[in-house]
Amino acid sequence: MAAPSPDRAAMTHTVSPIGFVRSCFKEKFAIPRQPHLAPAARGVLELLPPFDQADALDGLEQVSHIWLLFLFHRALEDKPRLKVRPPRLGGNRSLGVFATRSTHRPNGIGQSVVRLERIEPGKLWLAGLDLLDGTPVLDIKPYVPYADRLADARNGIAEQAPSPIAVDWHGPALVEARAHAERLAEPLVELIEQCLAQDPRPAYQVPSPERRYGTRLWDVDVRWHYPRPDLIRVLEVTRPA
Repeated sequence: MAAPSPDRAAMTHTVSPIGFVRSCFKEKFAIPRQPHLAPAARGVLELLPPFDQADALDGLEQVSHIWLLFLFHRALEDKPRLKVRPPRLGGNRSLGVFATRSTHRPNGIGQSVVRLERIEPGKLWLAGLDLLDGTPVLDIKPYVPYADRLADARNGIAEQAPSPIAVDWHGPALVEARAHAERLAEPLVELIEQCLAQDPRPAYQVPSPERRYGTRLWDVDVRWHYPRPDLIRVLEVTRPA
């Protein structure tokens, strides 16, 4: 049977963002590897014209969660990868790209389901994010529970959420985090604990107590270390000068 002729129009079709996410995540390191692993991760989708008009959002107030289709804008590549090394498998085992949710996609497209907290003119306020600040969003679709939640679904690669690692605080760091949380009016302490509990370091890395790790959440820099392999201790939460 002859292969169907390619649709030339489809082959040359381009897509444009409908908006951009302003997220608590300013760096890729420590972003949860799936949505909703950090419920305190919040941000806003700022829509572009003409999608910032009320007509485009009519009825969305009846929806608690939405799918975001977006671009991995910091991971776009000219040469497609057929196999990738998922962090979930320790970074040492490769799988076919279509068996993973790796950021290294053929067209750089990702999807996440997030909680829709409120709607303002031209803006959607979101929680449970796993998107980097500045992420271009291509489309929004409502989450439909009866269709999107499948009781008989299975995934032998990632059947359960990863086990969290314990997180504690060096005394002054918790005081700093609470002060910044009040200033930002954001659940910063919970955000730090939820993100670090996912153990953001590469699984093949054996951390030493002397090594320091860090990332930026909102406008503060968070630093931590591993006093032992099964524990993260937050050392400081500071705002850059």
